[in-house]
Amino acid sequence: MSARVFDIQNQPVSHTMTQSISFNAVQVNETSEKQFVSSLVTRTVSDLPDNDLLINVHYSSLNYKDALSASGNKRVTSSFPHTPGIDAAGVVVEDKSGTFAAGDEVLVFGYDLGMNTPGGLGQYVSIPSTWAVKRPDTLSLKEAMMYGTGGVTAALCVQKLEHMGATPDDGPVAVTGATGGVGSVSIAILKQLGYSVVAFSGKPEQSESLLALGAEQVLHRDVINEVGGLPMGRETWAHGIDTLGGDYLSNLLKQIKSGGGISACGLAASGEFSSTVFPFIIRGVSLLGVDSVYIPLKDKQHIWHRVATDMKLPNMSSMCEEISLAQVPEYLKRFMQGQVVGRYLVNVSQV
Repeated sequence: MSARVFDIQNQPVSHTMTQSISFNAVQVNETSEKQFVSSLVTRTVSDLPDNDLLINVHYSSLNYKDALSASGNKRVTSSFPHTPGIDAAGVVVEDKSGTFAAGDEVLVFGYDLGMNTPGGLGQYVSIPSTWAVKRPDTLSLKEAMMYGTGGVTAALCVQKLEHMGATPDDGPVAVTGATGGVGSVSIAILKQLGYSVVAFSGKPEQSESLLALGAEQVLHRDVINEVGGLPMGRETWAHGIDTLGGDYLSNLLKQIKSGGGISACGLAASGEFSSTVFPFIIRGVSLLGVDSVYIPLKDKQHIWHRVATDMKLPNMSSMCEEISLAQVPEYLKRFMQGQVVGRYLVNVSQV
């Protein structure tokens, strides 16, 4: 079954006409060996992969993985030129699978979007229909991309702790990388659900903003590592959400209370960590991996439902900076320089 496509005057548009549509996109080019430059270019729909679902992207967001792609990290993106953007929210132009109708508003994150498939930092994406979900009624396209992958990952981290059995009565939850996209949204969601939160950050100048998000205490991230080479530390935090990895994750494990858990979702400090088995066999601590890329579509639909209901934050717009597509290259550099704070919403239609 093939959906019909209509233009803004509600007149049918042929597939051939669709293929000739030109649009703006951020494109990363390898100018010389290990030198990568991001710029705004004009492309046509015919340049995109021949997949079922064509979406006119209205909003996207910036994430650390987008910066890795733009910097030429071959573990994220294997060939260039390439358009990053692991998030997309927009309107269906056509769907050859018949899953969606032209005009449906949909959300996409994860799978291969923005990695080796041209991503949401372009005004059109062509993807398999199985990658998209319909926008929840209580969440606009713009609101959805205020969360984006970073915000949804935060929601998944909180949910993973809940599934383990965490409750607000357990005690404080430690959140590392607190000023980043995942960390900041985690703090706000935990606070909304009644948890006490201690924020760890390497940016002491952001302490007031973290308190405003809902943290009850802000500590420098190096406090976590004060346990040093000891096999175990004092039981301090009921649970944790870790976005850093490396020694921070290793040492946070040593300080989690008996029966507690850590949702681990990031590697901003390091993709490796070392640990003894003591936190697991002496205190029964759980290390909970959080994947936002390849989780089943039904789980993505469920977490979007929670983001649109009990995890919907009334102050989300205050946690985001909205930028245009043309500003993206400069902001991607900030991620690699450790200069990001909160979430970055990309108005893809605004060049």
